Amino acid sequence: MTPNPEHTPVIVGVGQVNDRPEKPQDGLDPTGLMTEALRRADRDAGGGWVESADSFGIVGQIAWPQLNPVAAKVVEALGIAPAHVEETTPHGDNPVRLLNQAANAIGSGEACVCLVTGGEALRTAGALARIKAAQETGSDTPPKHDALRDAPHRRKIGYAQSYGLVVPVDVYPLYENAFRAAQGQSLVEGQAESGAIWAGFSRVAAATEHAWIREPREAAEIIESGPGNRPIAFPYTKLQVANSAVNQGAGFIVTSLAEARRRRVAEERIVFVGAGASAFEPEDILARDSYAASAGMEASIRQAMAFNNLSVEELDHVELYSCFPCVPKMARRTLGWPLDRSMTVFGGLTFGGGPIGNYMSHAIACMVETLRARRGTGLLFANGGYATHSHTILLGSAQFEHVAFPQDFDVNRAADVLRGAIPPLAENYCGPAKLETYTVHYNRDGSVRVGTVVALTPEGARTLAMVPGDDKAGIEGLTATGSEPVGRAGEIVAGSSDDARRIWRFA
Repeated sequence: MTPNPEHTPVIVGVGQVNDRPEKPQDGLDPTGLMTEALRRADRDAGGGWVESADSFGIVGQIAWPQLNPVAAKVVEALGIAPAHVEETTPHGDNPVRLLNQAANAIGSGEACVCLVTGGEALRTAGALARIKAAQETGSDTPPKHDALRDAPHRRKIGYAQSYGLVVPVDVYPLYENAFRAAQGQSLVEGQAESGAIWAGFSRVAAATEHAWIREPREAAEIIESGPGNRPIAFPYTKLQVANSAVNQGAGFIVTSLAEARRRRVAEERIVFVGAGASAFEPEDILARDSYAASAGMEASIRQAMAFNNLSVEELDHVELYSCFPCVPKMARRTLGWPLDRSMTVFGGLTFGGGPIGNYMSHAIACMVETLRARRGTGLLFANGGYATHSHTILLGSAQFEHVAFPQDFDVNRAADVLRGAIPPLAENYCGPAKLETYTVHYNRDGSVRVGTVVALTPEGARTLAMVPGDDKAGIEGLTATGSEPVGRAGEIVAGSSDDARRIWRFA
């Protein structure tokens, strides 16, 4: 049966903004970035779309908390009055979620024109914070503002936070190290794979007009720490983590195939939306069944492929979320995507740019441009939180014959089938244990701050311990290339009277 064009969702316009004024403090705020991105998307679609929008989705921003909620301000700036407005949390999966929801709204007839946008101005926010701090302290070199660690939702000090697990860059190395060990890779082999993927991202970014860093890098300079590439959290260096110090906005317009044709959008510029699939892990990072895999990721990718009746051989382009190397490493294996094929159309969160939750809006825009120019089918895999939320969707230059909207994209039941038992938590444990995964956190000058160990007790409970930064033997045991720490035996002992944290010692 031929799908009804009135209920067939398509993307007709995309827009991206890179705001780099000579003085960062003169940059646009998130409202300005989002507004300009949608105006560019409107021009890309031929004009007249924004003013007739009846649904509006905005990816939440953290750079300027004083603007939140920001949706009403963007609506006012555009001079529109959509019937439905949604502002999401600033998680990396939400642009794809909003695209899937827009496709459902078109498919059900609830909307005719849907707008999606997001933007972050952390570069400008950081510059303004430094100026303010300099004025208050009288110092020419005030401490750098860290919008990620200072975000209101991350100020809670709990069990995980007390051991250094506060922001994504603290947590994703737990997945990196556990995954590498589970794959049977040595540290050198795991880092080589990271370097190969990231070097490929840098080459795509260098050829992409909208990317933030357009300088190709070699694998060795990406994975080896040194001047300009300091260690962040083992084994990640600065060039292996998302670059959030950007001013970027992106947006896109979703409508029906019938409406696109009524407005005379050229057929070769219309990009079809395929079915999506979403799943998630428990919000608590210590309530995961494993750090060597993600059941939510596996279910999302596999079910999206099944919903669209496609095999990996039928994919021409992919965007695998890349906040940290462990994510595309796990995703490409789930998908069956080879290491020597490109995993991005934008450039990744290091080089393309990492505007917190809105990266995938840029990836969607670049995928649309890629499909217009090169045709074929593209897969977009998005990740949000702490490897928490996964959402996959397909786009194509041709219609997806086996897909009908609206569709139920929640596949958490499939994830539950894949998920193993979750170890109970033993916060006050002391005694023998086995190292499950780990990382080492570094100061800005490259010195060791502290090591964090996730361990399993003989009874199978999960617990945390630290390795003090001045314990050279302990830190060496975590970072040396000659042996694998994961799976090694050790002992957890009580800390000092003025520090209640437990301490890890290798057996």
